[in-house]
Amino acid sequence: MRPGRSRPPSLSVKRATGYAERSATIAMSESSNSAVPAFWNQRYACGETPWTLHAIPATLRSFVTRTRVRGRVLIPGCGTDHDVLRFFQSVGFEVTAIDFSTVAVAQIKEALGDFDGKIIRGDFCKFDFPSQFDLIYERTFLCALHPRSWPRYAKRVAQLLRPRGKLVGVFFYGTEPDPPPYPLSKTGAAEIFGKYFRLTRDVKVSDSVAMFAGMERWQEWQLRSGATQKGLRAVNGKMGARRRQD
Repeated sequence: MRPGRSRPPSLSVKRATGYAERSATIAMSESSNSAVPAFWNQRYACGETPWTLHAIPATLRSFVTRTRVRGRVLIPGCGTDHDVLRFFQSVGFEVTAIDFSTVAVAQIKEALGDFDGKIIRGDFCKFDFPSQFDLIYERTFLCALHPRSWPRYAKRVAQLLRPRGKLVGVFFYGTEPDPPPYPLSKTGAAEIFGKYFRLTRDVKVSDSVAMFAGMERWQEWQLRSGATQKGLRAVNGKMGARRRQD
């Protein structure tokens, strides 16, 4: 996700996406803070989403072709990227996507129509997922989070993955004078993910959108054996309790 710039203290926007035609007034105190849903609601409602690729990344197609990984995939901060959700479903994944923007979720649900997958309106770091995942797919979500949230993101991903699970996707590296998006560095990525993951693939992305051109890399992070066992036991404990109640 890539934020736009600040807007006047009160902004009335017409949702021109076709799924609804009603106005929404968003207070400046909320619409300028990328940590709250209102910020993203405004961008999606106005169609200000230059981070959206509107295609399947070539590196994602390559990953699916050359690996045998299938099962459950989670897409945090899915936005309106319905093409990717359809793609994962078409190659045999059970798809779960989550975003805390009400507007984005409404738009992607409308675009997908009759979709055999789960699209959740919620907070990735707080939502009580009923199961773990074989794969978590990243693109433009991590760079929308303030760097102080990155360690929590890494731990959360590790907790939600099954043993030998993978975090894969497109990661933003480079410099940004006026973030967000917040870019990674090689040293920073190693510090954030190294505790839980092992980097197994790292290649340059050639089909980025204009705003990310030359600054994205496809990476595959393998969950380390025994990573975050305490956190994993907590997740598994919740799932076991839920099964016993059922």
